[in-house]
Amino acid sequence: MTVDVDVIAIDGPTASGKGTVASLLAQQLGFHYLDSGALYRLCAYACLKHGVDLADEKDCGATASSLAPVFKEGRIFLEGEDVTEAIRQEAVGIAASKVAMLPAVRAALLGVQRAARKAPGLVADGRDMASVVFPDAKLKVFLTASASSRAQRRYKQLIDKGISANLRDLTRDLAQRDERDRKRAEAPCIPAPDAHMLDSSGLTVDETVATVLAWWKRLGA
Repeated sequence: MTVDVDVIAIDGPTASGKGTVASLLAQQLGFHYLDSGALYRLCAYACLKHGVDLADEKDCGATASSLAPVFKEGRIFLEGEDVTEAIRQEAVGIAASKVAMLPAVRAALLGVQRAARKAPGLVADGRDMASVVFPDAKLKVFLTASASSRAQRRYKQLIDKGISANLRDLTRDLAQRDERDRKRAEAPCIPAPDAHMLDSSGLTVDETVATVLAWWKRLGA
């Protein structure tokens, strides 16, 4: 891990908008971008594809260790298959939340995440970027939004992609995932003690990005 490379760590619950904000922020700063959630979704997708029991820590950990994804031109390939859209399916997201509770999976993916720290800088989003993966991040942000706002956002995302969705089911699943993420023993989704808290319920994406960028500039970056 190259500790002299600056990191902006953005954590938050499902559908808080952290991925969009982190990606846009990385573009504006010319930094690399780490979507840590994609790694857990890739692990979950591989487990589902190969019939691995999501409660079997040893087998899920082995699956995580054997992942060799290829990120190319905005697409994600796994075992030669373009899985960019497939890993965003709700079923995969729910499975990802389950495998993310397993210490063996988190340990297997920790090195992959830290290896993304490269000059000129990194914007990383996830649920434990600031608390576990990059505890020395120069700026730590915990981005959240009301449950209803997040459910509506996820619903719109899926419908825009032509994926059928039920708002009531999404709201229920989101609440269950929040509960699992908050209470898991390994790297729970909670704010780092020194994180900047940001509720984006009433903010546009541009306003949210501008807020984080202002915090970054205030640090003299």
